[in-house]
Amino acid sequence: MASYMDSNPALKGLSGDLKRRMDQAVATFQASLASTRTGRASVHMLDQVKIDYYGTHTPISQLAQLSAPEAQLIVISPWDPTILKEIEKALQSADLGLNPQSDGKIIRVPIPPMTEERRREVCKHLNKVLEEHRTAVRNVRRDGNEALKKLAKEKKISEDEEKRALDEVQKMTDDEIRRMEELSRRKEVEVMQV
Repeated sequence: MASYMDSNPALKGLSGDLKRRMDQAVATFQASLASTRTGRASVHMLDQVKIDYYGTHTPISQLAQLSAPEAQLIVISPWDPTILKEIEKALQSADLGLNPQSDGKIIRVPIPPMTEERRREVCKHLNKVLEEHRTAVRNVRRDGNEALKKLAKEKKISEDEEKRALDEVQKMTDDEIRRMEELSRRKEVEVMQV
């Protein structure tokens, strides 16, 4: 579907900017969902874990090969075996409720099954994260609406053009929020699955 704002030279840049910023909020939300723990092992559960590697806080995925060979197990194979202890320490202090076990070459991280209560907490957390990202998208909409009102006030666009553009910004906002709500619903189903 062709965008009215994209076809209007005075609004083309604004439309692209709003779309990019809303897409960024959705992408951030998706990354947050990926690192959310479900009942199954996923290497993305460790996305937030950083290792102090020669004074630099480095994501674990840059220091080791991560795999989930079984539904309840993550295996970490560091490229530099001298950092095994640091990886173990980082996993224990990451407050993920994980208990890493090292054999000197690789680290096995058994993923304990989630309790019903823990599943509900995770869903509650998902809803909070969803609301933060909904707010981010609405803030982008507000910025867009203010820019459109300013253009209309400066007589760079007509009232009709302003109304059509405001409607389009609202539709863009609704679409992005609907997209995030659908992602959240799917993740909740995944979390609640035993």
